[in-house]
Amino acid sequence: MVKTIYLFLGKILVYNNYIYIYFTDDIMIDLKQILSSFTDEKQKEFINYLEKKNKRKDAKNIELTKLLLHDNYSSKEMSEKLYGKQNIVALHALRKRLLNAIIDFSANSSFKEESSLNIKLIKQIVSARRFLEQEQIKIGYQILDKTEVIAKEHQLFTILKEVYHTKIQYSYANTNIDLDSLIVLFKENQKQLKLEDSLNIVYTKIRKSLIDYQQKQTKQDIKSLIYKKLNEQGIVNFEELSFKSLYQILQITNVFSLQNFDYWNIEVFAVDTYKIIKNHKSKNKQLYYHIEILYVIANILFRNKKFDKSLDYLELMHSLMNENKQKYLNHFLPKHDLLVSLNYNYSKNQEKGMLLLESYINKKNVAIITQLDIYLSLIVYYFQNENFEKAQKLISKFYHTDQWYINKAGIIWTIKKSLIEILLQIDLGNIDL
Repeated sequence: MVKTIYLFLGKILVYNNYIYIYFTDDIMIDLKQILSSFTDEKQKEFINYLEKKNKRKDAKNIELTKLLLHDNYSSKEMSEKLYGKQNIVALHALRKRLLNAIIDFSANSSFKEESSLNIKLIKQIVSARRFLEQEQIKIGYQILDKTEVIAKEHQLFTILKEVYHTKIQYSYANTNIDLDSLIVLFKENQKQLKLEDSLNIVYTKIRKSLIDYQQKQTKQDIKSLIYKKLNEQGIVNFEELSFKSLYQILQITNVFSLQNFDYWNIEVFAVDTYKIIKNHKSKNKQLYYHIEILYVIANILFRNKKFDKSLDYLELMHSLMNENKQKYLNHFLPKHDLLVSLNYNYSKNQEKGMLLLESYINKKNVAIITQLDIYLSLIVYYFQNENFEKAQKLISKFYHTDQWYINKAGIIWTIKKSLIEILLQIDLGNIDL
């Protein structure tokens, strides 16, 4: 005898005195949304990950993944396709295993892409502590010294805290340690950690205030707001800000400016603050964020129709992209070139703008959002130049559904795409279409 008891989030199935809990279709949709949020490349990587992970040949996790990605089946339909009959209990167990696999895959990807340096340094600290516990003091401190140098270079204050803590803890066994100097370094690092915590509060308060003003549809002087929130946390010296800190503040205000089409408010703050910190003592160690800031400022100036000034910042940005053995050149070059071309297009150098972007048609290894922006900008250039055939040929590359483009590039981008397509068809005389 089978009894089904409905709950708020799912159902309990009682069968042969065993109790099974499984989720209804609303929860199934969440799993589909997670998988759909992956890029095409990530989806392929995930399926490859499942293939390597599967020990049984009859595992159905790949089948379930494909069903979730490509169709909107109900639980009953999925069960029929997977098992040839209704087997909700087995489907729930499979769902659970798939969810665990997604979590593992996402965690592993994050470790590889974002936190590899942190993990490496944490392993070094753990290794150093093991040697110190075994009274191999010289080896332990050599590892800690190496970790300290790298953590300082990348401003990893949490890692440095563990390094100094360990060094102080075992300083009694190392006659070469200057304990007083070590304590000074520890306290200086504590100040940096406190500053990071304060800045985290500042970011949150700025974001919340901007959201509040947006909901009330009232204007806000962004520069005054930023200064106010920094002062509330005791940050009065802008030289205390790192490039990373400034970048995070600019990103928040930049998003707000984009939503409100108001870039005048943020320009003065961005340019003035950059002038203060461009000679920051650790600017060479913060190259990535330094490049990001120059791009954000160049974009603000472009939006405010200051094309020559925008190109000046982009030139500086490009010079930094070539530093450190061109470490970040390939990462930033597509969006750098896109903004350069936009400046050209709106300052009577349209041919230069078109030539620059045409080199990216069918180019591989370009981030999907940047590639979509490049294609759409190039279509606009062709349209402005009344080269409708070229525009039509390039717009034919947009063969996905609108929902796909909304997921990848956002609803505003998708509306822009639809508008330029409508205008293009009108000028081509395709009124019925």
